[in-house]
Amino acid sequence: MKRTADINCTARARAPLRLGLGGGGTDVSPYCDRYGGSVLNATVTLFAYATLEPAPPGRVTLRSVDTGECVELAADPELPLDGRLPLHRGVYRRIVNQFNGGKPLSIRLTTSCDVPAGSGLGSSSTLVVAMVEAFKEALMLPLGEYEVAHLAYTIEREDLAIRGGRQDQYAATFGGINFIEFAGDRVIVNPLRIRNSVLAELEASLLLYFTGASRESSAIIEEQSHFVRDNRQQSIDALHALKADAVEMKERLLRGDITGLATVLHRSWKVKKSVSGRISNASIDGIHAAAMEAGALAGKVSGAGGGGFMMFLSEPTRRFEVMAQLSAQAGHWVPCHLTKGGAMSWRV
Repeated sequence: MKRTADINCTARARAPLRLGLGGGGTDVSPYCDRYGGSVLNATVTLFAYATLEPAPPGRVTLRSVDTGECVELAADPELPLDGRLPLHRGVYRRIVNQFNGGKPLSIRLTTSCDVPAGSGLGSSSTLVVAMVEAFKEALMLPLGEYEVAHLAYTIEREDLAIRGGRQDQYAATFGGINFIEFAGDRVIVNPLRIRNSVLAELEASLLLYFTGASRESSAIIEEQSHFVRDNRQQSIDALHALKADAVEMKERLLRGDITGLATVLHRSWKVKKSVSGRISNASIDGIHAAAMEAGALAGKVSGAGGGGFMMFLSEPTRRFEVMAQLSAQAGHWVPCHLTKGGAMSWRV
């Protein structure tokens, strides 16, 4: 799509972060290319935000409010991708070249996120989705959900060569609880129609806990990919099991069986840890053990592992006992709710 336009309005966008319930890791190449991947995830009321405004002619200002970074550059369709705020640079460069005929845009792009980078909630990919949505609104680009998600994936994984899977961009764009299937470059998002009473029970059972330590997921993902490329059967079998668990979790959820969902989640966490020795550590194991002792039914790290957020399911009447036990640990619990909506944008 080739067009030329200028930014003449203020556009805002937000996209929800996601919890990985099941199948995480099966959306990463080369596993999903060889065997196909399946994940179950849910978006929550924690968001990444982007604001796009006109700037003085020939200038580009990129700013991240939560990290305190700000970069001022000359407007250039070949904006260098190295340097501070690479995600912002990558989005700008891709939009200008693919959708504005290579004509540079003079803009101020400001972002923020409700959680720190390395959270395990897909924050980097969600931030890219929010920025793409803001440009979509400002330039009135006719992009549907699949196109927004694929564009965000292309920017992050191909243009910027950041290691990672495929689920985060689609979860943030579509929102809600989704069972997502991957086969090479083909992605199918299956939104799950779940009764409101079941969603309420799931929310009443859910605890989100920040371990206090962010982590860099690329090393874990690279190790997993290396094991698959080298045909390490233990890791491949573990990923097969995680994929099967995602299917069973979906079925349990559709039937309203939250206790059964927790049973599979507990089993799946044990399997997940066998994929790579980097996924858990003594601190994570200690937090998990404390929560289970207090009455949690299941728990796991959200995302690649190594730190960030953990999620727990408990019988609702014991939820506050688990919260009290976790409050004695180094991290802190974060209130959240499930969201049915995905990425959205609007003009100010």
